[in-house]
Amino acid sequence: MKKHMFTLICALLTSASLLAQESGNATAEPTEKSKKEIIKKGLNFGPLPVVAFDADKGLQLGALLNIFDFGDGSKYPNTRQSLYLEASFFTKGSQLFVISYDNKFLIPGVRWSTSAVLTNEKAMDFYGFNGYMSYYDHEKVKLGNDKDNKLNYIYTPKYRLNRINFNFKTDFTGNIWNNKLFWEAGYHLNNIKAGYDDRQALNLDKINKGKDDYKKFPETEPTLFDLYRRWGIISEDEAWGGFSSALRLGLLLDTRDKEGAPSKGIWAEAHVTLAPDWLGTTHPYYRYSATFRHYVPIVKDDVLTFAYRLNYEGTFGKSAPYYMLPFITVMGATYDRDGMGGYRTVRGIMRDRVQGLDMATYNVELRWRFVNFRKWNQNIAFGLNLFSDGTMVTRNYDMSFRGAEEHRAEYDEYMAQSDLSKDRPHITVGAGLRFIMNQNFIVAFEYGMPISKFSSDKAIKKQDGNGAFYINTGYLF
Repeated sequence: MKKHMFTLICALLTSASLLAQESGNATAEPTEKSKKEIIKKGLNFGPLPVVAFDADKGLQLGALLNIFDFGDGSKYPNTRQSLYLEASFFTKGSQLFVISYDNKFLIPGVRWSTSAVLTNEKAMDFYGFNGYMSYYDHEKVKLGNDKDNKLNYIYTPKYRLNRINFNFKTDFTGNIWNNKLFWEAGYHLNNIKAGYDDRQALNLDKINKGKDDYKKFPETEPTLFDLYRRWGIISEDEAWGGFSSALRLGLLLDTRDKEGAPSKGIWAEAHVTLAPDWLGTTHPYYRYSATFRHYVPIVKDDVLTFAYRLNYEGTFGKSAPYYMLPFITVMGATYDRDGMGGYRTVRGIMRDRVQGLDMATYNVELRWRFVNFRKWNQNIAFGLNLFSDGTMVTRNYDMSFRGAEEHRAEYDEYMAQSDLSKDRPHITVGAGLRFIMNQNFIVAFEYGMPISKFSSDKAIKKQDGNGAFYINTGYLF
């Protein structure tokens, strides 16, 4: 086991440049500290293996090509342009294919970022809407995964859904004032196919393949997605996905000292997403988002930094297609991600655990860079961080019963399990270790744990899972 872990860590350190996908949108100027480091110039190529671990997705294996153009080095550690290609496979059934390009000079005064992403999720997490209002039967999941218990089938597929999503986006960012205040405009599309074979939540033949009969998820057992359809919470018109064609407009204030691993400054961003039917959207919707990031240096030269992020995702009107609720509004080279819950949003709770029309989220970190040195013509550092993340639905998705009366008793029993009329805060705490190379290439080892795990309140106890360990890239923000 130790040998395998050592091999994994070495491979991860070798593939540190994965972080390029997480770089920000601004034109931050180089710091005094960066001028003392080895200044990278010209093109840097990184054809590398992808090895990572996500508690929600499993072990990630694949390959990537990362190309950075640092130009004459005058803007180091920021780049002039970058190209990112990735093909990855996860042991829990997901596939990821990414093409991403970011350019700061092709259009004078305008930064252009574009990406195309295909995700194939054989068993995407689906825990319902409005956080704690959707009950997660952790006891049955535990029994179903007990290897010594032959009276219970594996219950995990109850909270899974097959989904294929193609996402394309192209964004433009231009200077308004002093290379600190920017306008943003972009076009984003998603083509989402939910379910399998048009009327099944999952490919049970694949899910049950190779399992003993007592461990197979029964074909007669409905998934939570099936129940939500039966009760009319998810309409048949939306159930199997749709096409989203949207314009995004926004403003960005960026005073960070650098993009990859900032230690001071502010990044404040606000946008609206407009997806009307005349653009080809299957189920029109209108959303908005506001994010505030602040980096406060406690000890200079990146030694100790306090950082926090506040985010609000909201919906204009009374509805939005359920399949678009998980996506977090982002612009720039980074592709849209699912939330809330998981490594990129709220570390330590289950992926996509919290979904609603409006959601508020916070992330707080104390970052300590305890080692800095130069090796093999590279700038190397190691850092530790303590964090707390939290999220909550502030406006509910409509979960009222709209199905056939014969299913009402079943619905009432399910809703009574939580007996909550609104969500409560989902809060986690955790810590992590980071390997940092050239300010941009970062490998992260982190563990997060929900505090609800220790609650005496049955309505929230163990509703967010038992915690999660991640091996991934970058800082969360």
